[in-house]
Amino acid sequence: MFFNHIPHLHYIWLVAASTIAGVMNAMAGGGSFLSFPAMLGMGVLPVQANATNTVALWPGQLTSLATLRKDVRKDLLPTIAVTCVLGGVLGAEVLLHTSQRTFMHMIPWLILGGTVIFGFSGPVSKWIRRRANHGDVEPHIPKFALACALFPVCFYIGYFGAGGGFIAMTILALFGIEKMHTLNAMKVVAALLSNLVAIITFIIQGAIVWHYCVVAMVFAAFGGWVGARFTRRMNGDVLRAFVVATGCVIAAYFFWRQAQG
Repeated sequence: MFFNHIPHLHYIWLVAASTIAGVMNAMAGGGSFLSFPAMLGMGVLPVQANATNTVALWPGQLTSLATLRKDVRKDLLPTIAVTCVLGGVLGAEVLLHTSQRTFMHMIPWLILGGTVIFGFSGPVSKWIRRRANHGDVEPHIPKFALACALFPVCFYIGYFGAGGGFIAMTILALFGIEKMHTLNAMKVVAALLSNLVAIITFIIQGAIVWHYCVVAMVFAAFGGWVGARFTRRMNGDVLRAFVVATGCVIAAYFFWRQAQG
């Protein structure tokens, strides 16, 4: 492998990719489109690369929840928590029982799908804002129906995850949650809990490559701090276009790689 011929270049690549991913997640999202391929570039097997990347980026979700905790709808927490636990664990288990070859063939489609979802998130988010209800009355939400709608999303987050948080936000909006801050907070809750149980599953199964995970975690957190400081100064549409372009380029690369055999 090319990286093996130049001392420490693989770590430089991992540091750069993780830092940029942290910045992207803080400013617009979509950092997995860069950090996951970076793990693969280190020579980590596809399933382990996905598991390791999930662990490395999870602390950023925790800090986001700390910021948004006042906007969480506590009446929905039990329903969402149970759904996330069941869906996230099942998704992680299915991932760990997917062959490396099969998952490798799925990678470009998963990245492309996540990119398309992320691309549409801008217009849909604007639609949600136009519907925003600034009153104090929260709509009643049927808990069982919400759990059924969120379960496949939580499964997807546990399995791969790119774009999953936005799908969760869209479903919550369709169920009547109209305050943007509440939607963001509940989206983070769903992603954080689904990923947390997936992470526990990955750790128990020994699927984490820890020496890469720790490096990625530290620099992704640093990138998140940098991104948070500059996010208000950047044009959101430009950032979204950059993330979508990155996802398309990476998906195209993996399609080309598969075509080469």
